[in-house]
Amino acid sequence: VQLVESGGGLVQAGGSLRLSCAASGRTFSSIAMGWFRQAPGKEREFVAAISWSGGSTYYADSVKGRFTISRVNAKNTVYLQMNSLKPEDTAVYYCAATLRARTYSKGYEYDYWGQGTQVTVSS
Repeated sequence: VQLVESGGGLVQAGGSLRLSCAASGRTFSSIAMGWFRQAPGKEREFVAAISWSGGSTYYADSVKGRFTISRVNAKNTVYLQMNSLKPEDTAVYYCAATLRARTYSKGYEYDYWGQGTQVTVSS
């Protein structure tokens, strides 16, 4: 599975961005997808995940109510809508895919990763 993220950029606090992750190489509709992020000097952390059908979604407490994950299987794409952005959301955001999701929030459950897209939120 190849994953390519897009949509990152610079935004002011309180603003919005929508990240996209385009997948190829395997039947997208059978794969659970997740978003993780890593800020400078910090460990990678879970942001959000969605089941293969889109029927279940999972969020880190820090983004719950502000971020929304969704997918369009017909387009082989998963999205992360980010609203009410804060400076602490600044990080490189990574899309990831897995066929063996259990908790959905652990990086080791994911087998495929994108190259990342930078999100910078200015105060």
